[in-house]
Amino acid sequence: MDNMKKKIIVVAGATASGKTALGIALAKAVNGEIISADSMQVYKGMPIATAAPTKEEQQAVPHHLVAFLEPSESFSVARWCDLARAKIDEILSRNHVPIIVGGTGLFIDSLADNIIFEEIPVDNALRQRLMEKAEDDLYNELLSLDPKAAEDIHKNNKKRVVRALELYYAGSSKTQQNINSRKTESPYEVLYFFINYRDRQKLYDRINKRVDMMLDLGIMDEARDCMDKYTGTSAQAIGHKELMPYLKGTDSLENCVAKLKQETRRYAKRQITWFKRRENAVLLEPDILGNDGMVHCAVKKCEEFLNGRV
Repeated sequence: MDNMKKKIIVVAGATASGKTALGIALAKAVNGEIISADSMQVYKGMPIATAAPTKEEQQAVPHHLVAFLEPSESFSVARWCDLARAKIDEILSRNHVPIIVGGTGLFIDSLADNIIFEEIPVDNALRQRLMEKAEDDLYNELLSLDPKAAEDIHKNNKKRVVRALELYYAGSSKTQQNINSRKTESPYEVLYFFINYRDRQKLYDRINKRVDMMLDLGIMDEARDCMDKYTGTSAQAIGHKELMPYLKGTDSLENCVAKLKQETRRYAKRQITWFKRRENAVLLEPDILGNDGMVHCAVKKCEEFLNGRV
């Protein structure tokens, strides 16, 4: 028994694809607890921007790694993996099923594949200087210094561009980065669901409606409250930074909301590209199956997996 791998379930997909609802449905069906795999839901005070599970959802099913960090704190994939591993063991000790739910592919795959990181310390002074630069200037700098690293990063993903430059200046090129993190045999047996809309426009329509709902829920007040608290990772959260020009009086609300919708759609596209590369993922298409059909299919797969028939 000691040599048996620990069974975990993953629910992954783009923003607004329905991960939270499916995760909760699965947790109720198989006696599960949810571990959030979202790099921004870890922060306090940002529930609307990060589409964090509501209080009602968290009362319905136990959730972990949600809203436990101050916006001023930095966070990393290595730290998340350490916390997630501890939570998995804790959940299993209760004879419950760990269900990883989120859209941060690097977090999910690093955990599932048991990537062990040797972290390079953050140089806060260098990071501050880099963050003050324009996105295009940063990306061009990375292209000239470490083109291999630039291949895997979208130029608008300022956080990752800055981190790649930090690694370069610390003496860690793309090749060295691969040395500084290593894949080891995973202690987990993983059932990996990927929610994806065959009709991309339907997902984009859901994203646009979600942004409108966020405005109704008070994201403007949330962004205003957090204006002076951002440093490091949290400053890159999609949902607040796009509204800052309006709050500072330098752009119209209409333009900022349009920008927020556009950036969220772009982020969803990058998420889909990431998850499509995942081998052996169970594809769930809500626009083909319908929500009830998707849940039914996923529950059946989970029961087979947990009973050793997958």
